Amino acid sequence: MSVLVYIDHADGAIKKASLEAATYAAKVAKIMGGKEVVALSLGTIANNALAALGNYGVNKVFAVNNALFNDFDSRAFTRVLFEAARNVRAEVIIFSHNSTGKALAPRIAARLKAGLVAGAAGLPRVQGSSLVIRKSVFSGKAFAEYALPTRVKVISVTPNAFKPETIGGTATVSAFNTAVSANDFRVKVLERKTLSSSVPLPEAELVVSGGRGLKGPQNWGMIEELAQELGAATACSRPVADVHWRPHHEHVGQTGVTVSPNLYIAIAISGAIQHLAGVNNSKVIVVINKDPEAPFFKAADYGIVGNAFEVVPKLISAVKAFKAAN
Repeated sequence: MSVLVYIDHADGAIKKASLEAATYAAKVAKIMGGKEVVALSLGTIANNALAALGNYGVNKVFAVNNALFNDFDSRAFTRVLFEAARNVRAEVIIFSHNSTGKALAPRIAARLKAGLVAGAAGLPRVQGSSLVIRKSVFSGKAFAEYALPTRVKVISVTPNAFKPETIGGTATVSAFNTAVSANDFRVKVLERKTLSSSVPLPEAELVVSGGRGLKGPQNWGMIEELAQELGAATACSRPVADVHWRPHHEHVGQTGVTVSPNLYIAIAISGAIQHLAGVNNSKVIVVINKDPEAPFFKAADYGIVGNAFEVVPKLISAVKAFKAAN
């Protein structure tokens, strides 16, 4: 019996979201009485990078070091996950609640007839043979607890809800033989475009976001400067992306990217419910808007009523002064 965690990686490095999932898996294994933590990696990555997962509580890594898996195909990946779960007799399977986890967790849950909690915001507690897990509901306006009584339990963890914790150690890495072949892959990648942003938006701990109140793309320089000074990712509301002021991959909201950073700064965004649905899991929300009746202020932890073109340059200067003094 074990806890299985799926490990996602890119460009030879394990993604931060997967380190969070590994930490979560190690804590779940401890809660369940010290189960073994097994990680599954698909695609080409160096063994020493996988062995370093031991530092996050992983005991063993199954690696399918095959270039076929460098391009994501949920159907083929689920088949290997199913084989690995059977092999290690997994009681719990952990994913990050990112785009990959959202595609794989429901599929493997259906294959294993397992209960699923997507977007967990807290560690589970044991209640008889069930795990009880807390997650946000109603677009982050409330929390609910879900019990998983099934033999196998599947959990996806909200990004940035748990920081990766190092405990020291090295995981044992072994090749995992699978029957999946090229014929099982239905997705064909025709072109690959890499985003230039140094901080992937779904994994960002700090986000600076702008809205239609900035009046045009020519005014985005101060948003980018503030983000650069803070080491943050940039984002925008849907109207901004729709008129092509900013690229669509920066669109945050119900129909865009869902983020859960430690700090979300919303500048000149009114705060429609569709936008709030994508940011309500942020730990701290700061709103800058000249309209004191803007709906976003109701969701904000801190608010500044003022013209963004006056407030943001002063904020940038304050951040620079703070960095210079420290």
